[in-house]
Amino acid sequence: MTAAAVPLAGGFTRRLSDVFIRRPLLLLLLLLVPPLLWLGVVYLGSLIALLLHSFYSIDEFSGFIVYEFTLSTYAELLRFSNLDVIIRSLTMSALVTIGCAIMAFPISYYAARYARGKWKALFYLLVMLPLWSSYLVKVYAWKLILAKEGIIGWMADRLHLNWALDAVLAIPIIGGPSLSFSYIGTFLVFCYVWLPYMILPTQAALERVPGNLLEASADLGAEPGQTFRTVILPLALPGLVAGSIFTFSLTLGDYIIPQIVGNSSFFLGQAVYTLQGTAGNIPLAAAFTVVPIVVMLIYLAVAKRMGAFDAL
Repeated sequence: MTAAAVPLAGGFTRRLSDVFIRRPLLLLLLLLVPPLLWLGVVYLGSLIALLLHSFYSIDEFSGFIVYEFTLSTYAELLRFSNLDVIIRSLTMSALVTIGCAIMAFPISYYAARYARGKWKALFYLLVMLPLWSSYLVKVYAWKLILAKEGIIGWMADRLHLNWALDAVLAIPIIGGPSLSFSYIGTFLVFCYVWLPYMILPTQAALERVPGNLLEASADLGAEPGQTFRTVILPLALPGLVAGSIFTFSLTLGDYIIPQIVGNSSFFLGQAVYTLQGTAGNIPLAAAFTVVPIVVMLIYLAVAKRMGAFDAL
């Protein structure tokens, strides 16, 4: 029985292999159906359910969802309090993206042009190292660093620079009682957490810049600043835009950092979390969630036209 079963199993495997060789599309279909089915049901299905709920409303008296098509939920987004949340989130996302780009470019340029061998390995290690630690640990660590009794306050006291720190905290809107309760602190933590996502695509784009272009620019009499503006920056721009996709989208949807570091002002993620949880207003939470989806679709369309996906 055992001896007969082995050739039978082997014959079935060979026949199955022959079928897949003759019909490669069938093999491709069998390989793609499970992940596509999972993507369609879990991801796209949840997005469709979310979109549908954004066109419903909440009954103010009973608190139950009214399953009737209406645009009143989207009209609520235009209220000052809700519009303020959207503008605040978009502004912070844009500022974090610009800040990460400014900090990432010189680091990426040095790694692409000068780092070799073990130094390049060390560069990747230092960039990736923060990503290996817990997200919450990093955020709470920064809360302690930025606190009034934290290391920044201690250093300012030791260097007799309390007046400078107080002047920064006294700036309207972005200041606060301490760095850990201000937009400045929120900005710093966002930049720290998302900076690696800007460095790596930018470094990859800069490595594709041929060195002979820089030499030709110098031979033609271009100043270093002119070479940077006309040669390096245009060629590195797809990498910067690719990195901005990560920094902008991750900042736009994050709700943990603003909840731990910063004042009581809501961002989009916090608004969605509160509305679907404490308030129980799922239609308005869904409408808030549609905002970053629409913004990122527009952002991705612009990024694609600028060649950002070639740098990923």
